[in-house]
Amino acid sequence: MKKSFAARTAFGLGLLLGSGSALAATTLTIGTVNNGDMVRMQALSKTYTEQHPDVELRWVVLEENTLRQRLTTDITTGGGQFDVITIGAYEAPMWGRKDWILPLEKFSPTYDVDDLMPNVRKQLSVDGKLRALPFYSEGSITYYRTDLFAAKGLKMPEEPTWTEIRGFAEKLHDPSKNVYGICLRGKAGWGENMALVTTIVNAYGGRWFDEKWQPQLDSPEWSQAVNFYVDLLSKFGPPGPSSNGFNENLTLFNAGKCAMWVDASVAGAFVTDKTQSQVPDKVGFVKAPHQVTSKGSSWLWTWALAVPKSSKQQQAAFDFIQWATSKEYANLVAKRYGISAMPPGTRLSTYANAEYMKATPFARVTQEAIQTANPDSPTLKPVPYTGVQFATIPEFQAIGTQVGKSISGALAGGSKVDAELKKLNESVQRTIKRAGYIK
Repeated sequence: MKKSFAARTAFGLGLLLGSGSALAATTLTIGTVNNGDMVRMQALSKTYTEQHPDVELRWVVLEENTLRQRLTTDITTGGGQFDVITIGAYEAPMWGRKDWILPLEKFSPTYDVDDLMPNVRKQLSVDGKLRALPFYSEGSITYYRTDLFAAKGLKMPEEPTWTEIRGFAEKLHDPSKNVYGICLRGKAGWGENMALVTTIVNAYGGRWFDEKWQPQLDSPEWSQAVNFYVDLLSKFGPPGPSSNGFNENLTLFNAGKCAMWVDASVAGAFVTDKTQSQVPDKVGFVKAPHQVTSKGSSWLWTWALAVPKSSKQQQAAFDFIQWATSKEYANLVAKRYGISAMPPGTRLSTYANAEYMKATPFARVTQEAIQTANPDSPTLKPVPYTGVQFATIPEFQAIGTQVGKSISGALAGGSKVDAELKKLNESVQRTIKRAGYIK
């Protein structure tokens, strides 16, 4: 009889804390985001608990902004409410340097850590040691309705500009038929609307800070990019765009209401799923739009699983995150939901799989987006920070949230963009100076 993943690896794994005793009856509290792939993980975790009858999983599944607030509060206070946390490329290196999350070293021989994409592995490491394991990774790409483009005699370029995207949106916008020219994130949040807005700013040649940490929100590039974004979405987007984040726009696109959508490449598995989408065979995939430059025009993000130092169930938690990010788990997803539903963007073997590449029309553009993004040199002009759609400094979470709220407010019609950007620049400058970045 074939042994389970845990049974095969328990001996080789070694216990993280140096104990040789078997795992006792354990409850693991898992904090995760309410994205489709994580919902699948929760559903498939029954397989894990069947293999581990002495382990109970308690799930805390939250909207993205709420999850970040809960996890940040818990990790910074050492609260110990969670044993497994879902974090990203922003938190992993910073929390790792503070030693708030465990270094992950004693892997199962079957885990094949060298199969993880180098660009992804680097995002989650501190001094070459992984602090979190990638559940899925994404770039941002452009989704478009091939049938609507064909009906209007339009051709989507492989590498569109934002100007071209606006032209298409204007031609395809038809609210009388419940079709909107474009759907984009408008919901406030540093990882919601600001993930997209930052890539638009990057595409226009902008940056968050110059080499001396002076904020650049009052620069011409920010003004051009944010005014363009607000105008585009106000004129050719769905009603109430300031309320729409990733999940809301995915719902709209799957309902056939978006002619185009620029967002995370991970959505490819959902927009082509016949059980979820009304237009599964009418979707095209190309690169995220560029403008003045292509540098930083596509974001790079990894949702990953980590074990807080405050967890009292560290060994059991480490075992679980290995299972949830393993090849075995990916194969389980393929068996249950189809091969194109495998967690994308994390393993080299996924993209070396000819069957996966053939069955997954968004695979090539996803792979290119992830491999070509450069968090160490994310913008046209030099910057002192790493990160494509964020700056990897502790203060950015508050800064990005503040800026996201103001831009969402401008999108809702409550303020003028340039006046808001000027006020925001002054506020961010005070924050950065107080934190000691500006001497």
